[in-house]
Amino acid sequence: MSDLSHAGIGMTSQRTRERLIARLIEAGITHPEVLRVMRELPRHLFVDEALASRAYEDSPLPIGLGQTISQPYIVARMTQTLLAHGPCDTVLEVGTGSGFQTAVLAALVRRVYTVERIASLQELAQHRLRLLKVRNVRFRYGDGFQGWSDYAPYDGILVTAAPRGVPRALAEQLAPTGCLVLPMGEADRQVLMRVTREADGFDQQVLEPVSFVPLLGGVA
Repeated sequence: MSDLSHAGIGMTSQRTRERLIARLIEAGITHPEVLRVMRELPRHLFVDEALASRAYEDSPLPIGLGQTISQPYIVARMTQTLLAHGPCDTVLEVGTGSGFQTAVLAALVRRVYTVERIASLQELAQHRLRLLKVRNVRFRYGDGFQGWSDYAPYDGILVTAAPRGVPRALAEQLAPTGCLVLPMGEADRQVLMRVTREADGFDQQVLEPVSFVPLLGGVA
């Protein structure tokens, strides 16, 4: 796990960050370690400099190439859902994007494996995590629908873009009793799902409505 408490000091006021944490608590985020990481992680380093002043708003922001950095609440909600299921030692993230969700996970689990289909986004995310001295993440440039079978099974899988249904390859890379958290559905009708692997199959639970970019196959 990575310690991010030293990062980003002075860029934004502590008061601004505390307002965000208060909003997360009001919205139902209760996991103390998730709240700690969301408070300490310098989100302004994961957005364009022109948007840095908005980094601690509870809203998604564009990161270019038709992609976004997710709303802090959604990052915290998905992370809390993943961790609440039980011990989470190794996690696969599908859709590295800005690297913010990756860094949140890296501060909370032993090892993160993350897959990104857009090469320039992956390179920038790697650079950001190196600056923050995050060392427990492995990156792969590839098709997220395929996951990363080399390191399976995973205790948890988190998907940051929305497929229309649960990708079979990802479900099969879950460890027994593992948990997959992902948005799912069409552009105007998406829901956040928790999929749990059980002895006789998979249990699916709808959590809440969400809005994500679609999960695309191939590489770019």
